[in-house]
Formats: sequence, structure tokens, C-alpha cells
Amino acid sequence: MTPWRRADASCIVMGMKFTLSWLKEYLETNATLNDVSAKLTAIGLEVEGIEDKAAQLKGFVVGHVLSAEKHPDADKLQCLVVDTGKEKLKVVCGAPNARAGLKGVFAPAGSYIPGLNVTLKKTSIRGQESNGMMCSARELVLGEDHAGIIELAGDAVAGSLAADALGVNDPVIEINLTPNRGDCAGIYGVARDLAAAGLGRLKALDVPAVKGAFKNPVSVTLKDSGCPLFLGRYIRGCKVGASPVWLQKRLKSVGLNPVSAPVDVTNYMTLAFNRPLHVFDAAKIKGGIHVRFARGGETLEALNGKTYSLDAGMIAVCDDAGVLGLGGVIGGAPSSVTEMTTDI
Repeated sequence: MTPWRRADASCIVMGMKFTLSWLKEYLETNATLNDVSAKLTAIGLEVEGIEDKAAQLKGFVVGHVLSAEKHPDADKLQCLVVDTGKEKLKVVCGAPNARAGLKGVFAPAGSYIPGLNVTLKKTSIRGQESNGMMCSARELVLGEDHAGIIELAGDAVAGSLAADALGVNDPVIEINLTPNRGDCAGIYGVARDLAAAGLGRLKALDVPAVKGAFKNPVSVTLKDSGCPLFLGRYIRGCKVGASPVWLQKRLKSVGLNPVSAPVDVTNYMTLAFNRPLHVFDAAKIKGGIHVRFARGGETLEALNGKTYSLDAGMIAVCDDAGVLGLGGVIGGAPSSVTEMTTDI
């Protein structure tokens, strides 16, 4: 979630993003995107915006380059023959990675290219017929890459929807939350509120208990009343690597960059269930963990690469050497798990 202040209000409003499919993982409903949006606003969870890339890419399909030959009158251009699933079209392309066999995103004549702010027309380029274009990520506002056209997986089917092949067929909803709606600061809470409003049925969570097999060697002390409860789990033999593709896609869909499996899991749990988590490298913790009020002037080197000066009264998660993170806000870089293999 991203905190921000509305100019026309005196309260702090939190912006929260989630995808429609992620919401429906917890909410059994046949409601459409418009139905969900209307009900959210009706129950006080105002919809700030909806990003539907599939709608923006309507008409864009997977194009299979059958042949690529040098343009007879331009050194940096190629003349392609592209299979669009329905027909084979001639396309002039200047991308250096254009080649026979490549599958990419094809925009037919009549398509609006958002990154260029132009609508394509059938045309002639240096005397060669061109019936659309093969697109780069920047041209589709899907990233900054403009060095070449998008390369899709080899099993992408010519003529199928580009949004499906790109994995951007899931609308992203952003809602506003005021501080009194902490119950909806996680996606499961939003699903619960919609179910209570009659939009569907809240799915029960199947969360089996995992019994501990050994004692946690890292002690935890609550030194102030600012944090009444602190829970943690010590995990042995954790090999830190990339998280599964489905998890990476889910985080990317709401604007988060995947880091590693342990870190990504904590971000997932925070977004899904409003349970702010942080994963520590046990080998870097000095002594035990102490949860206390920060002292004015203490600093935190955070995961985002910034160093913060803490105000007295902030809830600080510390070890014997100093501050490890801010409770429920952000973790510190020196103690976090990124790429090492270790016990955590």
C-alpha cells in the first residue's frame, strides 16, 4: 500500500492495489469487473482507478514472423511476413531482433499504439508495403525496453490474444482506505467486506498447523507497550533463490519487484492478509530481538536503499547491535535475506 494525502480532505488515505483474479481467489462470485468496482465504492472502499491492460490491448495478437529479409532501400529496416493467425501480412520493421521464427506482439492497421500516441494505418515505407507493426514493451507501455520487439514464448499461438500471452489479462483495481479501515488493508479483508455486502461468498482458508520440531534459538523481548505481540518462526536449511513464477507475476501485477522466495512470501502475506512480515538472516542477528520504541536520532538502513532517521516513539525491531526494521512498515537491509543460503 502507498500512503498519500488527498488535497480535498483532512484525513490520510491509503492506496491499495490488487488484481481481480487475486480477489476472486478468496471471493466466490460471478460478479464482473464493473460489478465489483461499483460495490466497492458503495461500501466505502472508493475505487481510485482500474488498470485493464487487456482492454488496452484489444485487437493486438501474437504474430509469428515467417520470414525476415533486408529492406532493399534501407539499411536498418527489414521486410517481414507475419502470420497473424488469420492471414499472412507484410510488415516493415526496424527492430534489430526481428527474425524468422520469432513470436511477438502484432498490432494490425487501425490499432492505437499508446507509447507512440499514434493510430496505425496501412502504409508504404520506402516503397515496401507495411500492414501494422511488431511492438516493443515501451510502445505498449509495458516497460522501458525499446531496444527490440517483445519476444514471446515459443509455444505462443499465432492469432491468440496478446494480453494472454503477455500475462496482463488480469485487471488491477486500486482502492482508497482511511486509517479506520484496517480490516480491509489486505485482499482477504476486502473479499470479506464484499461478501458481507452480498456480492458473493467468502472462501474459508485452509491453513493447517505446522508443529515446531526444535526450539527457536533467537529470543524475543517486548520492551515497551507499543507492541503487545510479536510472532516469529525460525527455519533451518532454507536455500534462498527465486520464488515460483506465479508468485513473481502476482507481485509484479501490483507493482512490486520480486527479490527472493523468502522476501516475496512476506510481501505476499502482507498484501493478501494484512499481516506485515519481514524475514531476517539469522546469521546476522546479534543476540536476541528486542521490540521497543525508537530513540530519537537512531537510523535505519532500509531495504529500499534509503537511510532513515527515526523519531522517538516509532516501533523499532532491534537486535543487540541496533535497529533491524520498523514494525509493520519496512525491514532493514543488513539483516534481510536476499541471495545467501543460510538458516533463517
